Amino acid sequence: MTVKLIALDLDGTTLNSKGRLSEGNRKALADAAERGVNILVATGRPFCALPEEILEFEPIRYVLTSNGARIVDLANNETFYENCLAPHSVEAAVQLLEPLHYVLETFIKGEAYIEGWYFRQIAETGKSFRNIDYILKTRKPRDDFYNFMLENKEHIENINVNFENIDEKPNMKKRLEELPDVTITSSFNHNLEIGGNTTSKADALKQMGALLGIKQSEMMAIGDSPNDLAMLKASGVAVAVGNGKEEVKREADYIAPSNDDDGVADAVRKFVLI
Repeated sequence: MTVKLIALDLDGTTLNSKGRLSEGNRKALADAAERGVNILVATGRPFCALPEEILEFEPIRYVLTSNGARIVDLANNETFYENCLAPHSVEAAVQLLEPLHYVLETFIKGEAYIEGWYFRQIAETGKSFRNIDYILKTRKPRDDFYNFMLENKEHIENINVNFENIDEKPNMKKRLEELPDVTITSSFNHNLEIGGNTTSKADALKQMGALLGIKQSEMMAIGDSPNDLAMLKASGVAVAVGNGKEEVKREADYIAPSNDDDGVADAVRKFVLI
């Protein structure tokens, strides 16, 4: 099998536990690109939260953000594909979530917004169950958050529901799945993500395949979390890193070393550079 495209999840996969692109992964991906292989990022992050070292890494031209809701061509920083929540789905989500106590975020046109009261609270106290530096650097605070979402309901890429008590997550997942025309996934232990009816990394990969003339059987996807599952199932080679969730490993054709042991480089060497 010839791999013509590599789709990479970022956090917990391509980036190590320090949030960096290791030299081992960098070299393997550069070597693959030199052979004409397309290197894509496929992440749950919004565009505004992409690390500079990823944006500046020349082998990567396209980024699939917000779990596939947006695809950007880094050559000209233009968005050429969007797959947002339907307005009526946003309205239903607001109706369900407004009476509850969860910390919400929403991604709109590549930007990430968080409830203003929570942003100020962690800025003042330095306490959160989330990564504080990441939130303060990548999120924009908004008050009157639910009205803000309704005002922008035509362009919402996803809505993140964050749980300080993860025991509440399973029941809330069932309730969110009853919303009309949505997909529910998760990229880390403390959140659930509400996306559009057909929004997924797999759908975005199909768009990339059509653009580049590459069959899905000629793609390799590498991931670690539930929001990577659709992408792995839709690719010819499905790779999970060793630190990945068990449900992801079960769907993998190959389990590579962990993200701290250059698992991406290992998979690239095995399936692309052989």
